[in-house]
Amino acid sequence: MKSFLLLAALLAAPLALPAQPAPKPFTLPAGIRMEKDLAYIPNGDAAQKLDLYLPEKPADKPLPLIVHIHGGGWRGGNKFPCPVTGMVLKGYVVASVEYRFSQKAIFPAQIQDCQAALRWLRARSKEYGFDPNRVGVIGGSAGGHLSALVGTAGGKKAFAPVGGHEEQSDRVQAVCDIYGPADFSTVMQQAAEDRNVKNIFQWNTPGDPYSGLIGTRLDDKPKADAVSPVHYVSRDNPPFLILHGTHDALVPLAQSEQFAAALKAKGVEVWLQKLPGSGHGGPAFGKPAVQKLTQDFFDKHLKGADVKLALVPEVELAVEPPKPKPAAK
Repeated sequence: MKSFLLLAALLAAPLALPAQPAPKPFTLPAGIRMEKDLAYIPNGDAAQKLDLYLPEKPADKPLPLIVHIHGGGWRGGNKFPCPVTGMVLKGYVVASVEYRFSQKAIFPAQIQDCQAALRWLRARSKEYGFDPNRVGVIGGSAGGHLSALVGTAGGKKAFAPVGGHEEQSDRVQAVCDIYGPADFSTVMQQAAEDRNVKNIFQWNTPGDPYSGLIGTRLDDKPKADAVSPVHYVSRDNPPFLILHGTHDALVPLAQSEQFAAALKAKGVEVWLQKLPGSGHGGPAFGKPAVQKLTQDFFDKHLKGADVKLALVPEVELAVEPPKPKPAAK
Protein backbone atom coordinates (compact mmCIF):
# COMPACT_ATOMS: atom_id res chain seq x y z
CA MET A 1 0.00 0.00 0.00
CA LYS A 2 1.61 3.26 -1.11
CA SER A 3 -0.16 5.48 1.39
CA PHE A 4 -1.45 4.94 4.89
CA LEU A 5 -4.90 6.30 4.17
CA LEU A 6 -6.85 5.80 0.95
CA LEU A 7 -9.44 8.50 1.42
CA ALA A 8 -10.60 8.10 -2.16
CA ALA A 9 -11.68 4.57 -1.33
CA LEU A 10 -14.25 5.99 1.07
CA LEU A 11 -16.10 7.14 -2.03
CA ALA A 12 -16.83 3.60 -3.14
CA ALA A 13 -20.16 3.64 -1.30
CA PRO A 14 -21.77 7.02 -2.04
CA LEU A 15 -24.87 8.26 -0.28
CA ALA A 16 -27.13 7.82 -3.30
CA LEU A 17 -26.73 4.13 -4.06
CA PRO A 18 -28.87 1.42 -2.44
CA ALA A 19 -26.42 -1.37 -3.20
CA GLN A 20 -22.79 -1.74 -4.22
CA PRO A 21 -20.91 -4.15 -6.52
CA ALA A 22 -18.75 -6.84 -4.99
CA PRO A 23 -15.49 -5.40 -3.69
CA LYS A 24 -12.34 -5.89 -5.76
CA PRO A 25 -9.77 -8.44 -4.58
CA PHE A 26 -7.88 -7.07 -1.61
CA THR A 27 -4.52 -8.15 -0.22
CA LEU A 28 -3.45 -7.10 3.24
CA PRO A 29 -0.24 -5.08 3.34
CA ALA A 30 2.74 -6.90 4.83
CA GLY A 31 2.89 -6.52 8.58
CA ILE A 32 -0.88 -6.51 9.13
CA ARG A 33 -3.15 -9.35 10.19
CA MET A 34 -6.94 -9.36 10.16
CA GLU A 35 -9.61 -10.97 12.29
CA LYS A 36 -12.73 -10.92 10.15
CA ASP A 37 -16.46 -10.93 10.93
CA LEU A 38 -16.24 -10.65 14.71
CA ALA A 39 -19.77 -10.51 16.13
CA TYR A 40 -20.00 -7.51 18.45
CA ILE A 41 -23.50 -8.66 19.40
CA PRO A 42 -23.48 -12.44 19.99
CA ASN A 43 -26.30 -14.18 18.11
CA GLY A 44 -27.28 -10.79 16.69
CA ASP A 45 -28.12 -9.67 13.19
CA ALA A 46 -25.79 -10.80 10.39
CA ALA A 47 -24.75 -7.17 9.93
CA GLN A 48 -23.65 -6.69 13.53
CA LYS A 49 -20.05 -7.65 12.90
CA LEU A 50 -16.70 -5.94 12.52
CA ASP A 51 -13.27 -6.62 11.07
CA LEU A 52 -10.16 -5.95 13.14
CA TYR A 53 -6.74 -5.11 11.74
CA LEU A 54 -3.70 -5.60 13.97
CA PRO A 55 0.07 -5.53 13.63
CA GLU A 56 1.52 -8.96 12.94
CA LYS A 57 4.12 -8.34 15.61
CA PRO A 58 2.55 -7.34 18.97
CA ALA A 59 3.40 -3.83 20.11
CA ASP A 60 5.35 -3.11 23.29
CA LYS A 61 2.52 -0.95 24.65
CA PRO A 62 -1.20 -0.45 23.95
CA LEU A 63 -1.88 1.32 20.65
CA PRO A 64 -4.59 3.85 19.82
CA LEU A 65 -7.63 2.55 17.95
CA ILE A 66 -9.26 3.99 14.84
CA VAL A 67 -12.80 2.81 14.02
CA HIS A 68 -13.96 3.10 10.41
CA ILE A 69 -17.68 3.38 9.56
CA HIS A 70 -18.50 2.91 5.88
CA GLY A 71 -20.90 4.93 3.75
CA GLY A 72 -23.66 3.89 1.37
CA GLY A 73 -26.75 5.93 2.17
CA TRP A 74 -27.41 3.90 5.33
CA ARG A 75 -28.73 1.22 2.95
CA GLY A 76 -25.65 -0.15 1.18
CA GLY A 77 -21.88 -0.33 1.33
CA ASN A 78 -19.52 -2.75 2.99
CA LYS A 79 -17.05 -2.81 5.87
CA PHE A 80 -14.55 -4.67 3.67
CA PRO A 81 -12.11 -3.70 2.35
CA CYS A 82 -11.36 -1.01 4.89
CA PRO A 83 -9.74 2.11 3.37
CA VAL A 84 -7.78 2.97 6.51
CA THR A 85 -6.16 -0.45 7.00
CA GLY A 86 -2.73 1.08 6.43
CA MET A 87 -2.99 3.05 9.66
CA VAL A 88 -1.86 -0.16 11.39
CA LEU A 89 1.58 0.45 9.88
CA LYS A 90 1.51 3.92 11.48
CA GLY A 91 1.05 2.58 14.99
CA TYR A 92 -2.71 2.02 15.30
CA VAL A 93 -5.20 -0.79 15.64
CA VAL A 94 -8.05 -0.43 13.13
CA ALA A 95 -11.62 -1.72 13.28
CA SER A 96 -14.13 -1.59 10.42
CA VAL A 97 -17.76 -1.76 11.53
CA GLU A 98 -20.85 -3.08 9.75
CA TYR A 99 -24.33 -2.01 10.86
CA ARG A 100 -27.97 -2.68 10.01
CA PHE A 101 -29.28 -0.89 6.92
CA SER A 102 -32.38 1.27 6.90
CA GLN A 103 -34.32 -1.22 4.74
CA LYS A 104 -34.12 -3.63 7.68
CA ALA A 105 -34.22 -1.26 10.65
CA ILE A 106 -34.76 2.48 10.66
CA PHE A 107 -32.84 4.91 12.86
CA PRO A 108 -31.61 4.70 15.63
CA ALA A 109 -30.54 1.13 14.79
CA GLN A 110 -27.44 2.36 12.96
CA ILE A 111 -26.01 4.47 15.78
CA GLN A 112 -27.01 1.83 18.34
CA ASP A 113 -24.92 -0.69 16.39
CA CYS A 114 -21.92 1.65 16.14
CA GLN A 115 -22.05 2.37 19.86
CA ALA A 116 -22.42 -1.35 20.63
CA ALA A 117 -19.32 -2.03 18.52
CA LEU A 118 -17.37 0.60 20.48
CA ARG A 119 -18.37 -0.90 23.81
CA TRP A 120 -17.52 -4.43 22.58
CA LEU A 121 -14.13 -3.27 21.41
CA ARG A 122 -13.34 -1.53 24.69
CA ALA A 123 -14.30 -4.66 26.61
CA ARG A 124 -11.56 -6.48 24.66
CA SER A 125 -8.92 -3.77 24.61
CA LYS A 126 -6.39 -5.83 26.59
CA GLU A 127 -6.94 -8.86 24.37
CA TYR A 128 -6.27 -6.86 21.21
CA GLY A 129 -3.61 -4.55 22.57
CA PHE A 130 -5.14 -1.10 22.24
CA ASP A 131 -5.74 1.76 24.65
CA PRO A 132 -9.48 2.19 25.43
CA ASN A 133 -8.84 5.83 26.28
CA ARG A 134 -7.44 6.67 22.83
CA VAL A 135 -10.14 5.89 20.28
CA GLY A 136 -10.90 7.77 17.07
CA VAL A 137 -13.56 7.31 14.42
CA ILE A 138 -13.62 8.07 10.69
CA GLY A 139 -16.19 7.69 7.93
CA GLY A 140 -17.41 9.17 4.70
CA SER A 141 -20.94 10.15 3.60
CA ALA A 142 -23.41 8.09 5.66
CA GLY A 143 -20.36 6.87 7.55
CA GLY A 144 -19.38 10.48 8.13
CA HIS A 145 -22.81 11.15 9.59
CA LEU A 146 -22.55 8.16 11.92
CA SER A 147 -18.98 9.10 12.89
CA ALA A 148 -20.15 12.63 13.71
CA LEU A 149 -23.07 11.27 15.72
CA VAL A 150 -20.74 8.94 17.62
CA GLY A 151 -18.69 12.02 18.43
CA THR A 152 -21.42 14.39 19.55
CA ALA A 153 -23.82 11.91 21.20
CA GLY A 154 -21.20 9.77 22.90
CA GLY A 155 -21.67 9.44 26.63
CA LYS A 156 -25.09 11.10 26.60
CA LYS A 157 -27.20 7.89 26.68
CA ALA A 158 -29.38 9.39 23.96
CA PHE A 159 -30.02 5.97 22.41
CA ALA A 160 -31.03 2.80 24.19
CA PRO A 161 -27.97 0.52 24.31
CA VAL A 162 -27.98 -2.81 22.50
CA GLY A 163 -25.54 -5.67 22.81
CA GLY A 164 -24.49 -5.31 26.45
CA HIS A 165 -21.13 -4.13 27.85
CA GLU A 166 -22.93 -1.10 29.27
CA GLU A 167 -20.12 -0.60 31.75
CA GLN A 168 -17.96 0.46 28.80
CA SER A 169 -17.95 3.98 27.33
CA ASP A 170 -19.20 4.79 23.85
CA ARG A 171 -17.31 8.10 23.73
CA VAL A 172 -14.41 8.72 21.34
CA GLN A 173 -11.45 11.09 21.51
CA ALA A 174 -11.26 12.27 17.87
CA VAL A 175 -13.58 12.30 14.83
CA CYS A 176 -12.85 12.65 11.11
CA ASP A 177 -16.15 13.37 9.35
CA ILE A 178 -15.91 13.21 5.56
CA TYR A 179 -18.91 15.02 3.98
CA GLY A 180 -21.43 13.53 6.37
CA PRO A 181 -24.93 15.01 6.78
CA ALA A 182 -25.20 16.98 10.02
CA ASP A 183 -28.75 18.39 10.25
CA PHE A 184 -31.73 16.69 8.63
CA SER A 185 -33.95 19.68 9.44
CA THR A 186 -31.94 22.09 7.27
CA VAL A 187 -30.61 19.91 4.47
CA MET A 188 -33.51 20.47 2.04
CA GLN A 189 -33.33 24.26 2.34
CA GLN A 190 -29.57 24.29 2.08
CA ALA A 191 -29.70 22.11 -1.03
CA ALA A 192 -32.25 24.45 -2.62
CA GLU A 193 -30.03 27.46 -1.88
CA ASP A 194 -26.77 25.88 -3.10
CA ARG A 195 -25.59 27.93 -6.07
CA ASN A 196 -22.78 25.56 -6.96
CA VAL A 197 -24.72 22.40 -7.69
CA LYS A 198 -28.26 20.98 -7.87
CA ASN A 199 -28.96 18.29 -5.30
CA ILE A 200 -29.88 14.97 -6.90
CA PHE A 201 -32.57 13.81 -4.47
CA GLN A 202 -36.34 14.00 -4.68
CA TRP A 203 -36.94 14.62 -1.02
CA ASN A 204 -39.40 12.54 1.00
CA THR A 205 -39.75 9.90 -1.70
CA PRO A 206 -38.61 6.25 -1.70
CA GLY A 207 -35.43 7.36 -3.47
CA ASP A 208 -34.45 9.75 -0.68
CA PRO A 209 -32.02 8.03 1.73
CA TYR A 210 -32.44 10.78 4.34
CA SER A 211 -36.16 10.24 4.87
CA GLY A 212 -35.64 6.51 4.37
CA LEU A 213 -33.30 6.44 7.33
CA ILE A 214 -35.80 7.95 9.77
CA GLY A 215 -38.85 6.29 8.21
CA THR A 216 -40.80 9.49 7.72
CA ARG A 217 -40.70 12.93 6.12
CA LEU A 218 -37.88 15.29 6.97
CA ASP A 219 -40.33 17.88 8.29
CA ASP A 220 -40.96 15.58 11.27
CA LYS A 221 -38.75 17.76 13.46
CA PRO A 222 -38.42 15.48 16.51
CA LYS A 223 -37.14 12.63 14.34
CA ALA A 224 -35.00 14.95 12.19
CA ASP A 225 -33.41 16.38 15.33
CA ALA A 226 -32.82 12.95 16.86
CA VAL A 227 -30.79 11.77 13.84
CA SER A 228 -28.77 14.98 13.48
CA PRO A 229 -25.25 15.22 14.97
CA VAL A 230 -25.59 19.00 15.33
CA HIS A 231 -28.44 18.44 17.80
CA TYR A 232 -26.02 16.87 20.33
CA VAL A 233 -23.16 19.39 20.13
CA SER A 234 -21.74 20.28 23.56
CA ARG A 235 -18.55 21.56 25.12
CA ASP A 236 -17.32 18.07 25.95
CA ASN A 237 -17.37 16.85 22.34
CA PRO A 238 -14.05 15.53 21.00
CA PRO A 239 -12.00 17.39 18.35
CA PHE A 240 -13.32 17.18 14.78
CA LEU A 241 -11.72 17.22 11.35
CA ILE A 242 -14.33 17.73 8.62
CA LEU A 243 -13.60 17.28 4.89
CA HIS A 244 -16.12 18.49 2.32
CA GLY A 245 -16.18 19.37 -1.38
CA THR A 246 -17.68 22.67 -2.50
CA HIS A 247 -19.72 21.07 -5.30
CA ASP A 248 -21.31 18.16 -3.43
CA ALA A 249 -24.67 17.26 -4.99
CA LEU A 250 -25.62 14.76 -2.27
CA VAL A 251 -24.70 16.54 0.96
CA PRO A 252 -24.57 20.35 0.70
CA LEU A 253 -21.34 21.95 1.88
CA ALA A 254 -23.56 24.13 4.09
CA GLN A 255 -24.20 21.06 6.26
CA SER A 256 -20.55 20.92 7.28
CA GLU A 257 -20.31 24.70 7.57
CA GLN A 258 -23.29 24.74 9.92
CA PHE A 259 -21.88 21.82 11.91
CA ALA A 260 -18.40 23.35 12.22
CA ALA A 261 -19.91 26.66 13.37
CA ALA A 262 -21.99 24.88 16.03
CA LEU A 263 -18.94 23.01 17.34
CA LYS A 264 -16.84 26.16 17.36
CA ALA A 265 -19.56 28.07 19.22
CA LYS A 266 -19.30 25.52 22.05
CA GLY A 267 -15.52 25.76 22.17
CA VAL A 268 -14.87 22.41 20.49
CA GLU A 269 -11.71 22.14 18.39
CA VAL A 270 -12.77 21.80 14.76
CA TRP A 271 -11.05 22.05 11.40
CA LEU A 272 -13.19 22.31 8.25
CA GLN A 273 -11.15 21.52 5.15
CA LYS A 274 -12.98 22.59 1.99
CA LEU A 275 -12.02 21.05 -1.34
CA PRO A 276 -12.87 23.54 -4.12
CA GLY A 277 -14.59 22.01 -7.12
CA SER A 278 -14.88 18.54 -5.59
CA GLY A 279 -18.22 16.80 -5.43
CA HIS A 280 -19.31 13.93 -3.20
CA GLY A 281 -15.78 12.57 -3.20
CA GLY A 282 -13.22 12.69 -5.97
CA PRO A 283 -9.44 12.55 -6.43
CA ALA A 284 -8.70 15.60 -4.26
CA PHE A 285 -9.72 13.64 -1.17
CA GLY A 286 -6.85 11.21 -1.81
CA LYS A 287 -4.15 13.84 -2.30
CA PRO A 288 -1.06 13.48 -0.07
CA ALA A 289 -1.75 16.81 1.64
CA VAL A 290 -5.20 15.64 2.72
CA GLN A 291 -3.79 12.31 3.85
CA LYS A 292 -1.14 14.08 5.89
CA LEU A 293 -3.71 16.40 7.45
CA THR A 294 -5.79 13.39 8.47
CA GLN A 295 -2.86 11.48 9.96
CA ASP A 296 -1.61 14.59 11.76
CA PHE A 297 -5.09 15.05 13.23
CA PHE A 298 -5.20 11.52 14.66
CA ASP A 299 -1.56 11.58 15.73
CA LYS A 300 -2.14 14.83 17.63
CA HIS A 301 -5.26 13.72 19.45
CA LEU A 302 -4.67 9.98 19.90
CA LYS A 303 -0.89 9.85 20.25
CA GLY A 304 -0.22 13.26 21.74
CA ALA A 305 2.15 14.02 18.88
CA ASP A 306 3.67 17.50 18.84
CA VAL A 307 2.22 18.54 15.49
CA LYS A 308 0.59 21.81 14.55
CA LEU A 309 -2.48 21.21 12.45
CA ALA A 310 -2.75 23.43 9.41
CA LEU A 311 -5.47 23.33 6.80
CA VAL A 312 -4.29 22.73 3.25
CA PRO A 313 -4.46 25.88 1.08
CA GLU A 314 -7.57 25.45 -1.02
CA VAL A 315 -5.69 26.37 -4.19
CA GLU A 316 -3.68 23.13 -3.78
CA LEU A 317 -6.85 21.04 -3.74
CA ALA A 318 -8.92 22.82 -6.38
CA VAL A 319 -10.28 20.68 -9.20
CA GLU A 320 -12.61 21.35 -12.08
CA PRO A 321 -16.16 21.05 -10.77
CA PRO A 322 -18.08 17.97 -11.93
CA LYS A 323 -20.20 18.60 -14.99
CA PRO A 324 -23.96 18.14 -14.54
CA LYS A 325 -25.39 15.05 -16.15
CA PRO A 326 -27.60 15.68 -19.20
CA ALA A 327 -31.31 15.41 -18.57
CA ALA A 328 -32.84 12.06 -19.48
CA LYS A 329 -34.71 12.10 -22.79
